[in-house]
Amino acid sequence: MKVVAHNRRARFDYEILDTVEAGIVLIGGEVKSCRGGQVNLSGAYVSFLGGKPFLKKAKISAYKFAALQPGARAPGYEPERDRELLMKKSEAERLRARAEEKGMTIVPLEVRAGKYIKVLLGVGRGRKTLDKRQRIKERETSRRLREGRDL
Repeated sequence: MKVVAHNRRARFDYEILDTVEAGIVLIGGEVKSCRGGQVNLSGAYVSFLGGKPFLKKAKISAYKFAALQPGARAPGYEPERDRELLMKKSEAERLRARAEEKGMTIVPLEVRAGKYIKVLLGVGRGRKTLDKRQRIKERETSRRLREGRDL
């Protein structure tokens, strides 16, 4: 499967403890937009309504040629609508239980496109500002060592 969108901020802001792959319910033009990489996952998260997982605040841009198709939904299209995630009931219950733990959240990490559009979800714990600064410092040090510059 080809990765069409990354949520790079999620791996920086959260310590990812577990990952799960889920399908996503999309309408016609959204599938074509996803395959074209028109997905923005920054600020997106997963919440549960009636026991079902929903992806919230993920932006999938309208398919640019949708207005040319007969019966297109382009005029009333909402790019940030809530989208239902498809997974087994037992997986959804396990995720919901993990999300209800103190300090845990579920964030989308990437969107993959193959025969189906899939979302890789990560169960994570938020990092403190001090941890983030430490990661930046380690990254800068390793970059300097790779380039051969003095510390």
